[in-house]
Amino acid sequence: MSHPLAEVFGFPIVNDSEHAKRFQANRLCPFNNIGPNCTKNSIEDPLGVCTMFHQGKPIIICPIRFRQDWLMIGLAAEFFFPPNSNWTSLGEVRLKDKSGNAVGNIDYVLVAYDAFGRVTDFASLEVQAVYISGNLSGPFKSYLYSPSPSFEWKGAMYYPAPDFLSSSKKRLVPQLISKGSILNFWGKKQAVAIQTDFFKTLPSLREVSKEEADLAWFLFDLSLDQERLTYNLFLSKVVYTRYEACLDILVTTDPGEEQDFIALLQRKLDQKLAKEENTEIFEP
Repeated sequence: MSHPLAEVFGFPIVNDSEHAKRFQANRLCPFNNIGPNCTKNSIEDPLGVCTMFHQGKPIIICPIRFRQDWLMIGLAAEFFFPPNSNWTSLGEVRLKDKSGNAVGNIDYVLVAYDAFGRVTDFASLEVQAVYISGNLSGPFKSYLYSPSPSFEWKGAMYYPAPDFLSSSKKRLVPQLISKGSILNFWGKKQAVAIQTDFFKTLPSLREVSKEEADLAWFLFDLSLDQERLTYNLFLSKVVYTRYEACLDILVTTDPGEEQDFIALLQRKLDQKLAKEENTEIFEP
């Protein structure tokens, strides 16, 4: 690709329609943000990149992007509750441990209720976009300074790329441990909305049937509407798993060869001993 900007304020930069220009000029978000404007990284000066190109594919780097048409909410409800249930979703719900300490906010709690408005069941939905490494604000600001469908950003230092490893090890897995363990103890179902490319970087998870599952992974991707020049979110696959079995796999690191580590230790030890020996020789 000639640049990393797949979507800026909701639209590909090749879309130079008046509709797209209005969203970019006013820093608007078309994906059901808490307000009309983009708030990624900053309210006053948002980094309005919803998705970035990686190996020719648009990779979602903003969790709000998953809100298109509220597709993920409806799919999660189908997994959580029986047909014809009355339900709604509540965003950013604080979860506390037994001592009353907050362990984090649940992205969405889906709540089933009866005819009198009383809670009859609930479940959680976490949304995980991808962290980035490198410099994305450079091409973004350069494009805003001179918007053009033929914008290029090549050969720059610290070219941005998705950081799948940090996204899982530093964000996704800790959330599943802290919040997920409480929900699992209560016997509540959980779901994660994630992009397919991100999911493929995780260890292989053992799948079960929908009826056996208590943790579902909703894998989403984006398809380009060639006529409207917009990307549409669609469900690629649902992976059904068991929480405890899944967590055992995610928190376990595949060990390398012990001999390789011993060889590394030997090299470092040799260097240290050689340094100490030289210090003794030249010491006055």
